[in-house]
Amino acid sequence: MFFDNRIEDETMTIPSPEKSDGWDDDLVLLSAVNDYLYCPRRAWLHRVEGVFTHTAETLEGSHAHQGTDAAGWHHRDGVRIVHGLPLFATRLGLVGKADTVEFHPPLKTDQSDQPYPVEYKRGRRRKWDNDDAQLCAQALCLEEMFGVPVPAGAIFHVVSKRRREVVFDDELRNITLEAIVGIRRILSGGRIPPPVRRPRCRGCSLHSLCMPEVPADGGKVPRYVGALYNCKPDEKEQL
Repeated sequence: MFFDNRIEDETMTIPSPEKSDGWDDDLVLLSAVNDYLYCPRRAWLHRVEGVFTHTAETLEGSHAHQGTDAAGWHHRDGVRIVHGLPLFATRLGLVGKADTVEFHPPLKTDQSDQPYPVEYKRGRRRKWDNDDAQLCAQALCLEEMFGVPVPAGAIFHVVSKRRREVVFDDELRNITLEAIVGIRRILSGGRIPPPVRRPRCRGCSLHSLCMPEVPADGGKVPRYVGALYNCKPDEKEQL
């Protein structure tokens, strides 16, 4: 499917999906979870309309991922580090790729290695719920693939070159599961979500296409119509 044998050897086998549980035509990308929590309208424009535009920030983000997109692995201090690991969760209909997954040695000899996902994000060290949920979605995939709990992971912030650990507690897991349901609902609904004007809109790469300011001021359209026909906005129905 999307398996790459460059990330496994005789010491480790990477699971491959065997059954889709009915999600073949309804798969949710891990990155879509981030998109949806950032803005459902943005998620629609990306996933349905296929609209992508670049800003300096998105180009920096792409550059930050260059070292992790290529599949491969190495060992460091007893930890196996895998880059570009394909992920799936057939139970949830999730699919995608992890920037990096560290497999730490188990505390007991009868236990499996402990997966620890690491997601690379541009910007300084700061908590964003959408980033944390994307990382949590990766953990859900790893738990299904390897059959072990994944209690935590980390976001690596490229500008500050610092990690921020993310604990996958019940609250974050519920936010992530609700986002998976939400993105699947809007993608199958056939209708673009309305814009919601927020401070974050100014930094969105789709701002000029989404135009959240236009519908946000509901009084402008009636005023324009009234001026066009030289009548008051509440009288336009009588024309």
